[in-house]
Amino acid sequence: MFRPTLLRRVAATVQVPLPALSMLPARPLLRPFSASAVARHGDLVRPKPGTGIKVTYTDSKGNVIKTIEGNEGDDLLSLAHEHDIDLEGACERSVACSTCHVIIDPKSFDKLPEADDEENDMLDLAFGLEDTSRLGCQVLLTPELDGMVAQLPAATRNMYVDGAKARTH
Repeated sequence: MFRPTLLRRVAATVQVPLPALSMLPARPLLRPFSASAVARHGDLVRPKPGTGIKVTYTDSKGNVIKTIEGNEGDDLLSLAHEHDIDLEGACERSVACSTCHVIIDPKSFDKLPEADDEENDMLDLAFGLEDTSRLGCQVLLTPELDGMVAQLPAATRNMYVDGAKARTH
């Protein structure tokens, strides 16, 4: 229950005899040490084929790279990294660069919430900016976006590690 040295120190400070302290009931734990759900720690649950939100990634010329199914709330950058699509993310989703710049098809772009000032500031630095440009790290999937096409620009501006391939951490 208690270590003897701890009991002696406590008994000396509160003037209670040692046997009385050892009779105190142990305080039960109110919750387990780790209160978070185990499934949330690194285990990605992907949708069953045909049930997810479809996103098609294309290169700068419009050629299809890959069509992916994601979950509601996934961002375009994370999905691209998970499926080995060369979409950079130098700032790791902190909205401090424009390397995850994508061009969204107009139909889907109209369904997205407006970009905030922070995202617009970073988009101003993006190479090949279009009217429907967004940062991939800020585009979260919703059921309305099913069938979205995200086109990768011809180049990105990355002042930190030009030539490095993006990868998940």
